[in-house]
Amino acid sequence: MRIDGNSLEKEALRLMRLGQGEEGHRMEDEFVAEFREAYREKDHCPCAVACKWHGRCRECVAIHRAHMDHVPNCLHPVVNAKLCALSELTEHTVAFEITPPEKPLLRKQGE
Repeated sequence: MRIDGNSLEKEALRLMRLGQGEEGHRMEDEFVAEFREAYREKDHCPCAVACKWHGRCRECVAIHRAHMDHVPNCLHPVVNAKLCALSELTEHTVAFEITPPEKPLLRKQGE
């Protein structure tokens, strides 16, 4: 089962935005049921580096909400995609204003 960019959940959200909440919520329930079945005994966490909270999203998100310092690693692709879309408004010139940290804070995938 594909979680990120799931077509069923995207359609559910589209319907909710069109005011068809009942059908949208039904589809969302279907997505959740499929997710629970598919990942009953599998690892669903997309983080490349397993941390203490790997696979325990509720606890991980609560920790990040509590310290409010940064976004959980699994949500970086979502936020980055939104930032890239915004960056298009200025022809991506924001890239010239970003100074990367001296030492990488996170490992790249596969490391």
